[in-house]
Amino acid sequence: MSNASVLDQAKAVRDGESFDVARMNEWLQAQVPGLDGTPEVQQFSGGASNLTYLLRYPDRDLILRRPPFGHKAKGAHDMAREFRIQEALKPVYPATPTMVALCEDPAIMDCDFYVMDRIKGIIPRANLPRGMTLSEVDTRQLCQGVIDKLIELHQVDYQAAGLEHIGKGAGYVKRQIDGWSHRYGKSKTWNVPGWKYVMDWLQANMPDDVATVVIHNDFRFDNLVLDADDPQKIIGVLDWEMATLGDPLMELGNTMSYWVQADDDRLIQMMRRQPTHLPGMFTRREVVDYYCDRMNLSADNWTFYEVYGLFRLAVILQQIYYRYHHKQTRNPAFKHFWLFNHYLHWRSKKAIKAG
Repeated sequence: MSNASVLDQAKAVRDGESFDVARMNEWLQAQVPGLDGTPEVQQFSGGASNLTYLLRYPDRDLILRRPPFGHKAKGAHDMAREFRIQEALKPVYPATPTMVALCEDPAIMDCDFYVMDRIKGIIPRANLPRGMTLSEVDTRQLCQGVIDKLIELHQVDYQAAGLEHIGKGAGYVKRQIDGWSHRYGKSKTWNVPGWKYVMDWLQANMPDDVATVVIHNDFRFDNLVLDADDPQKIIGVLDWEMATLGDPLMELGNTMSYWVQADDDRLIQMMRRQPTHLPGMFTRREVVDYYCDRMNLSADNWTFYEVYGLFRLAVILQQIYYRYHHKQTRNPAFKHFWLFNHYLHWRSKKAIKAG
């Protein structure tokens, strides 16, 4: 198996998502001594938010990140914030990409953007790349490494790293429950459940924050980069747009909402976007127990965090479906998201009853 065959590959830039390469290149060469030539520009297909481009120079591969084209919600897609968080994290969390340059000059592009070094490797999406196979033992090692990488992040001393300003401090749990409940109300359509019982239960059972740590807020396999020569080794953590200071068990609840295990039913298997179904992967319960043991946290109140993660995921899907329902997007991939909303509602009520 060629290592190149399993690397995450860029493709041609999509229609309507190109930019003035010559202008960008002139600016970038002024920021980076010794950067020569004109880059070949391609685009990565992964990600549903910010746009990611490969700048292939004769002797160096760089990555450019910019917001999507068109209208952007206030406070969203803050490139300068994402750049500065990663710049501060890199010395204490080496899996963070190396930042190269930040542009806040609208004369260069129609938006802020930043450039970073490329971390060349494998990004594990719904399935491993064609031609790549892992034994059950190797898969379990990879899985443990993923959880260890989350634990490592949550153990970062954010004050020493100068990151006190990226969050609002105590009260994170309440802010999340209030915020996601409000967003659901704004995005509800006639064909989905009201979630009143679940939202009322979350409000009535809110624990205090167990800690305040740096959280990634979208920690999944498809935001990780694996070493092509040693796929059990995680060499990069990508997409820091939503990083903040928050409660570590709330982040674990978010991560577990995407964790589809081998014995899950058929409908949730249709939602799977990471290879957590493979033989050797931890179950959700094993992840929680492993994580809490190493973080010295109690899993006694896990039902709350599980239900929160499912509810948050339902709101994210519903916000996307709302745009499809009201013909703001015609992407057929969103057509059945309302069904997943019903499914996650059922899962949430089931978890509350079992808990």
